[in-house]
Amino acid sequence: MTRTARERTLSRSDVSAMWFFIVAGVALVGVSAYFGIARIVEAAGGRVQVPAVFEGTTGQAPIGPDGAMRDVELQTALLSPDSLSVAGMGALVLEQALAVVSIATVVGCLIAVTASVLRGRVFSRRNTALVSTAGIAGLAGLAGVPFFGNMVANDAFRSISQRTFDNVIMSVNLSHLLLAAFVVAIVTTVFTVGDRLQRETDLLV
Repeated sequence: MTRTARERTLSRSDVSAMWFFIVAGVALVGVSAYFGIARIVEAAGGRVQVPAVFEGTTGQAPIGPDGAMRDVELQTALLSPDSLSVAGMGALVLEQALAVVSIATVVGCLIAVTASVLRGRVFSRRNTALVSTAGIAGLAGLAGVPFFGNMVANDAFRSISQRTFDNVIMSVNLSHLLLAAFVVAIVTTVFTVGDRLQRETDLLV
């Protein structure tokens, strides 16, 4: 596509918005990597707080008159174990690494698609592959990060209770995962059809 055709397709505001999202995506990857590394370093130093999900567990909170203690059912809490086992630490490293890699892959693929659009090409086999890769990476992160997070939480429970408290819960949200998979399938299909129509149009020109 010539520069003139590109300029007719993309306005200056379109280009500015795309560059903004490119910069924001790079910043997102950098922030994710920073916090992932910081969390691993803190855990290695014995300063770790682990998000945990509870089921049917009763605790007490000062919510009564004059701060009187009342029973409440715990849903989520932050655990502060003295340390994690080798397996727990390994799960935490995998959790953070998968989060960073999945975010970096999604952002990298979408930036590559955006760069292609800036050059005047929306639908192509390359862009379809990039969108599919971004979708798969996003789904892997949605499923894998909570999975390893659950392993870390279970290790924290064992450390605090000396293996006397059993609260093994898988907190992967299946409905969110299925919805994300549906969206990925729809977007991939749109790019696949768009690529085919683009190639057919190119043959007619």
